[in-house]
Amino acid sequence: MLNLSQLTEQVRSIAIEAAAFIRQERLNFDKSRIEQKGLHDLVSYVDKGAELIIVERLKDLIPDAGFITEEKTILKRGEVYNWIIDPLDGTTNFIHDLPAYCVSIALARNREPIIGVVYEVTRNECYYAFENGGAFLNDHPIKVSTAKTLTDSLLATGFPFYKFEYQDQYINLLKHLMQQCRGIRRIGSAALDLAYAAMGRFDCFFEYNLNDYDMAAGLLLVKEAGGSAYDFEGSREMLDKRSVIAGNVEVTKLVLTAVQTYFK
Repeated sequence: MLNLSQLTEQVRSIAIEAAAFIRQERLNFDKSRIEQKGLHDLVSYVDKGAELIIVERLKDLIPDAGFITEEKTILKRGEVYNWIIDPLDGTTNFIHDLPAYCVSIALARNREPIIGVVYEVTRNECYYAFENGGAFLNDHPIKVSTAKTLTDSLLATGFPFYKFEYQDQYINLLKHLMQQCRGIRRIGSAALDLAYAAMGRFDCFFEYNLNDYDMAAGLLLVKEAGGSAYDFEGSREMLDKRSVIAGNVEVTKLVLTAVQTYFK
C-alpha cells in the first residue's frame, strides 16, 4: 500500500522545485524560443525544462509507475499507477507575462486520481489533496463554496482556441449563463480554475476539449474539498472524456443542466 500522505509531501516539494525554475526563467524569458505545437497551441523551453525536472524527481517514488505528460519528455505507461503532469499550465499567460500559470501533478491509480498538487507559481499557492485525506491550500483545509443558485455564483470557463466545431453551442450557453450568474471568468489555466473551484473562489468551472493533464490534479482537489464533477454528458468518470463541469454540488448540477440543454 502506498503512503499517500507521505507521497503528497514529496510531490509538493517537486512542484515547488519546478515552480522555482519557472519563476527564475520568467525573469529573462527568450520569446524567440517559443514553439508552436498546433494552431494557437504554444510551448516553450521552460515547459520542457520544468517537465524534465518533475519526471526525474518522480521516477524513484514509484518505480513501476508510468507517465502521462503534456510535453512527452518520457513515454512510459504503467499498468496500475501513472503520473499525470502538466509542467506549466497556462503557457500562453506565461509567455505574455500574465500572472496565472501553475505546475500540475497528479497520481492516478487505474485512471482515478489519488494525489493532486497544483502550484500557482506567481502567488506561491500550493493546492494539494490525496484520496480520502481532504484538500488543502498551503496547509490550510479548503472547501468548495456554499452558493446554491446561479444568481449567487461566479463561474469560470475556458474558450476554445483550436477546435471550433461546438462554437455556436458554446456561445449560446454563455449567453444563457451570463444572464443568470454574477459573472464568468476565463483565466487561461484549467488546473487553476479547478483549484479555485475547490477552495470556493469559483462556484463552478466548465470547459470542453481538455486533456487529462489539464484536469487530473484539479479534479481530485474538487472532490476532496466536498465538490462534484461531471463531463458534459453527465458521467463521473472524467479522465479521457475531454470535458469537465466541477464545483460545489448544487451549482455544478445547475451548470450541467444548462450545458446539456445547449450541447446535445
